[in-house]
Amino acid sequence: MSSHKAIIIGAGIAGLATAVRLSVQGFEVDVFEKNACPGGKLNSININGFQFDAGPSLFLQPSNIEELFSIANEKLGDYFQYQSVPVACVYFYEDGTCITAYTNKTALVKELEQKLGEAPESIKHYLENAEKLYKNVGSIFLNHSLHKPSTLLHAPWRKALASVKAKHLFNTLHQVNRSSFANEKTVQLFNRYATYNGSNPYKAPGMLSLIPHLEYNEGVFYPAGGMISITNAIYQLALKKGVKFHFNTPVKEISVVDQKVSGVIAGVNNVNADIVVSNMDVYFTYKHLLNNKKKAAKLLKQERSSSALIFYWGIKKTFPELDLHNIFFTADYEAEFDHLFNKQTLYYDPTVYINITAKYEPGIHAPEGKENWFVMINAPSNNGQDWDELKLLARNFIIAKLNRLLKTDIENLVEAEAVLDPVAIENNTSSYMGALYGTSSNSRNAAFLRHPNFSKEIKGLYFAGGSVHPGGGIPLCLKSAGIVSDIIASDKKK
Repeated sequence: MSSHKAIIIGAGIAGLATAVRLSVQGFEVDVFEKNACPGGKLNSININGFQFDAGPSLFLQPSNIEELFSIANEKLGDYFQYQSVPVACVYFYEDGTCITAYTNKTALVKELEQKLGEAPESIKHYLENAEKLYKNVGSIFLNHSLHKPSTLLHAPWRKALASVKAKHLFNTLHQVNRSSFANEKTVQLFNRYATYNGSNPYKAPGMLSLIPHLEYNEGVFYPAGGMISITNAIYQLALKKGVKFHFNTPVKEISVVDQKVSGVIAGVNNVNADIVVSNMDVYFTYKHLLNNKKKAAKLLKQERSSSALIFYWGIKKTFPELDLHNIFFTADYEAEFDHLFNKQTLYYDPTVYINITAKYEPGIHAPEGKENWFVMINAPSNNGQDWDELKLLARNFIIAKLNRLLKTDIENLVEAEAVLDPVAIENNTSSYMGALYGTSSNSRNAAFLRHPNFSKEIKGLYFAGGSVHPGGGIPLCLKSAGIVSDIIASDKKK
């Protein structure tokens, strides 16, 4: 058996990036994936000439991908192209107010001042604080393991502590935003960023006010070909680096001898390896692959993140008032989150997100004169609700809202349709309860409670992906690949 053999369970974005990094480190890498293709949630579907990103639709921090190609000594442009976009999102409110959230800070400040009466200094100050928090605090949490003494010893904690105020630790995101802005519409706009990790702004800590930094200080981007091009680029890079992929081959068990991994049982084969990295949801890893139901049950003490209901609609018309990213806000945001996290059901007036990649690639992602609408609402994680009934309700809620705010008849414009619910999300991607981000961040200790990127009990077992540190979403999954690879490199030296 090679002393440099690594197995990765799952070809999600974190699994792909980890495969590349370990290959660069000199490991012989095999990736086992139960589905027929790579990508996990970051995939695509085609319906009657309409192409849709199946899952994540927002591209931030291309530096994470640039870094991956850099360490692999490959030119990113040979695999992947992207461009910056001038508008982060267009926001629609029930009273007819429409806010264009420009990625240019000067334009954003002017828009919020003219339409919502926000003082320019309030917006500038908020985004300056977001940048300080991200660079001084977020960089520690997101780029390093919180479970290794080296992080505690060498991280710039003094600088981090100087950036943190009591409100970031002890107030909710909503409380921070309400004290920062004059208009409730602005508060709602910035409350939305809690959903970027599946959380509730009325419970999540004020520290999440660093998230808008990514859009308004760093920028929003569009990958040519849609989000699936990220998966394709990293997959092709992994192949170039000699990674071997085994699709339609689920791992049934992680083999452990004397508290050390010896490999996996994949399909009908025993496959030996020195290290195993699970990109599978950490709950399912313990429950099914390690048969450790006690440890799996312990993980359930943490609240699950929200899930989603997604309607993929081929629309036989174009809407000039819409952009790449669009939000139609509920009139009562707090009631919506109460339904999602407390009542575990849908709100009758949901906030609706619409992504339209045909805005950037017309005639390619949708036929000429038509648009591909990725229509999503936040949903509770799966607790056994009647999703057939909830999907019908959600569709009616969404159509009623869009008809009202766009002054049209959406029902008659839908010529192609597919639906994705929390049950399908769980089945397709092994995300427990269909939670998109594993656990929520609805407590000030949430960042510290996420499972580490390594096992403290089993030597040679590691974890990457959205259900472990530092969290879900493309940027954090790519960062988790970097963290786990660094830990493996350090352990290898020892």
